[in-house]
Amino acid sequence: MDGLISVDDHVIEPPGLWVDRVPRADRARVPHVVEEDGASIWHYEDVRIPMPALFAQAGRDEADIVPGLMTYTDMRAGYYDAAARTVDMDADGILASLCFPTIPRYCGQTFLEAKDRDLALTCVKAYNDWMVEDWAGAAPGRFIPLVIIPLWDPVAAGAEVRRAAAMGAKAVSFSENPAKLGLPSLHDADGFWDPFLEAVNETGMPICIHFGSSSMVPTTSPDAPIYVSALLSPLNLAYATADWLFSHKLHQFPKLKICLSEGGIGWIPFILERAKYSIEHMPWARKYDAFDYDLHQQDDLGPEATPMELFRDHIYGCVINDEFGIKNLDAVGVDNVMMESDYPHGDGTFPNSMANAERLLAGLDAETRYKLMQGNARRVFDFVPACDRVGSDV
Repeated sequence: MDGLISVDDHVIEPPGLWVDRVPRADRARVPHVVEEDGASIWHYEDVRIPMPALFAQAGRDEADIVPGLMTYTDMRAGYYDAAARTVDMDADGILASLCFPTIPRYCGQTFLEAKDRDLALTCVKAYNDWMVEDWAGAAPGRFIPLVIIPLWDPVAAGAEVRRAAAMGAKAVSFSENPAKLGLPSLHDADGFWDPFLEAVNETGMPICIHFGSSSMVPTTSPDAPIYVSALLSPLNLAYATADWLFSHKLHQFPKLKICLSEGGIGWIPFILERAKYSIEHMPWARKYDAFDYDLHQQDDLGPEATPMELFRDHIYGCVINDEFGIKNLDAVGVDNVMMESDYPHGDGTFPNSMANAERLLAGLDAETRYKLMQGNARRVFDFVPACDRVGSDV
């Protein structure tokens, strides 16, 4: 079957998402849109969130891509309207799409930074209701519902994972490095994230991690051009992979699935090789922390499985355009790679996603092409696209 399942796209939330889901008295307190000087500006607490025109470029002529701010009246409807999005997906050969949020940011950092945490939790739940019921519900089988969590409260996060899963959610977004958000890391000695991870392990929903979900991207200096951070941004996901491989969470919660969005895969063989080398050549690190100069003995930090085994069992890379990674696919694993179109961002492949996939995967056997284009996504997300559903005319 032809067609792609894109596991990394984005949605710009419609103006009524939150105000339509709270009492009238709270509408000015949740994220809402104010038209200012020809631009649609989101307001939430004391934060103004503009939408730069360079942020979303799908379907726009290159000559029209200039700095400025967007308004919903000038925006392509597919950016924020599910029915219009499916039209663009059909034209692009996309069978189904997983969409990261925009106003909440990749994993809900906007609500983490809010002053009123009770209202922020209401906003998180409202977003998840909209994602499952309105966005994915508007076109069953065309969207893989991705939800967010209250990052500041792992117990509430676990409850929200279970609630969303019962509604039909298929994935949950998480930070590539929560320590950069001022939160405990995956290595926290008290197991801060365990209530959340227990719920994810129980429901089987994959954790999707988009680069930039730590609210930072790597660069070399404040005056470096944007090309520098664009080049280095996949490193955030390399850092995340190292954390997951050595956090023991993949042993503690054996059903976890970690999807690395928009990072490519060419760096993965090196990271796995380096992890193996480090284990073999630093045996003392299993018992002692090099930064503990008293050399107090600690719990064994070494993994109970090889890095390659952990990766193959739990972690998935995603590609837009990665010729080196595809040429070295055996070192990553044909069952551990999925594809993305990144609609509506400027480095995405719309409206040429199928042509891009055919070029990138040329020379691979039919089974491998199918796995990368849609088969792995069907399995990882336990998702049946509309074209396979009884009575579908898609």
